[in-house]
Amino acid sequence: MKRKEIVLTFVCLCVSTLLYGQSVGIKTNILMDALRTINLGVEIGLSKKTSLDLYANYNPWSYSDKKMMKMLIFQPELRYWFCDRFNGHFVGFHAHAGVYQASGIEMPLSIWPNLKDYRFKGNLYGVGISYGYQWMLSKHWNLEGNIGLGYARVKYEQFECKTCGAKVDEGHKNYIGPTKAAISLIYLF
Repeated sequence: MKRKEIVLTFVCLCVSTLLYGQSVGIKTNILMDALRTINLGVEIGLSKKTSLDLYANYNPWSYSDKKMMKMLIFQPELRYWFCDRFNGHFVGFHAHAGVYQASGIEMPLSIWPNLKDYRFKGNLYGVGISYGYQWMLSKHWNLEGNIGLGYARVKYEQFECKTCGAKVDEGHKNYIGPTKAAISLIYLF
């Protein structure tokens, strides 16, 4: 055998041992579906008690009355399962990053009071922890509840109005609070 063939065979054998018993789930967050936000997640079993959840939200829509909440957010999460993966309680460590543009929205708890009267665009990144539970509905279907808390660094540019206007400010906000909320329907392979 040539050296390349030996290396390729070794890599294939190592990777195949990692894939033994691997399960994969495709999911959608019903809460984001209700908010008309396109979302998709893929969860990959890494070991008997760990998995990697790769999740994205995309909202390209503008609404009436000068309201807009456009975003593209990625949120990978490493999970530890107390029972077997895809069954029961888990805790996770997640990161998030994305871009957004928003205006005319009244945020709860006065998180961002100027968002109602101005247009903001920018990016964000951060980390958090979460807790969740998955219920087995059938051989291939699960239901998951998940909530997380964390930190986000939100950079922004502030504009006078939704479609026009000069930039009036720029800066950043540091946010600490809920960073994840999901009720997901999952199909397992």
